[in-house]
Amino acid sequence: MSGTGGVSMALGTALADFARALIDARCTGVAVPADHPATRGMTEADAYAVQARVAEALGPVGGFKVACKPGQPQIMAPILARDTHNSPARLACPAEEQIGIELEIGFRVLSELPPPDAPDRDARLAGCLALVPAIEIVRTRLSGTPSPLAKLADNQVNGALVVGPETRDWYGRDLSGASGHLRAGDTVLLEGRGEVPGGDAFANFKALEAMLGTRFGGLVPGQVVITGSLSGLSYIAPGCEIRGALDGWGKVALDLDREEARRSPRP
Repeated sequence: MSGTGGVSMALGTALADFARALIDARCTGVAVPADHPATRGMTEADAYAVQARVAEALGPVGGFKVACKPGQPQIMAPILARDTHNSPARLACPAEEQIGIELEIGFRVLSELPPPDAPDRDARLAGCLALVPAIEIVRTRLSGTPSPLAKLADNQVNGALVVGPETRDWYGRDLSGASGHLRAGDTVLLEGRGEVPGGDAFANFKALEAMLGTRFGGLVPGQVVITGSLSGLSYIAPGCEIRGALDGWGKVALDLDREEARRSPRP
């Protein structure tokens, strides 16, 4: 199976072993040591090559995440289709694991995107996208304290994505942030306005599009791109209802159950 548009990445022995271990971790729940030999001297290109190998084995790809934080390199990671769910969703994680959650502005690709040199491209691009509220679940397949590049190789620690309703009439509105809420059980994680890292969700989408190019087969209809956390990263224990909303854009809901026996690191 190929989640990379049919492109197979040639990896050295250590990187190939690291990719295989990450693939196995998703199936068995056995974490990979953060100091795996492949992480010593790992480059950004190595991390993206490992991402591609994992997607090739476990794809197709259902979307992407992008980070455009000021003063830091822009990075991206695929989100597997098997980990992408429409709201309301019910997922399960091991009872002993702390799960990260974030509320984000996302975009679902509705149709083939216009070429880079198309006239009035922003408006034409916007017509190919629907805005969606989304909750990202953050999980790692790595034990210990992973380096930033090891986390990048591990799909920037994406665990799953829950996607809310589509809004198509969004272009021209302020996307520097959004008002809304995120709650896990009785715990309020966001109430009010959250800001988009980097300053604008649509600009972050375009940054992802430029970084991605034709890797993983490029952006295709049905995929979802998330643009950075409005709520920051909060960790919770499984066994609660997670409810989020972006005012004017809709609600997103996740029931996160406990798995008493570890079966898989994927919700």
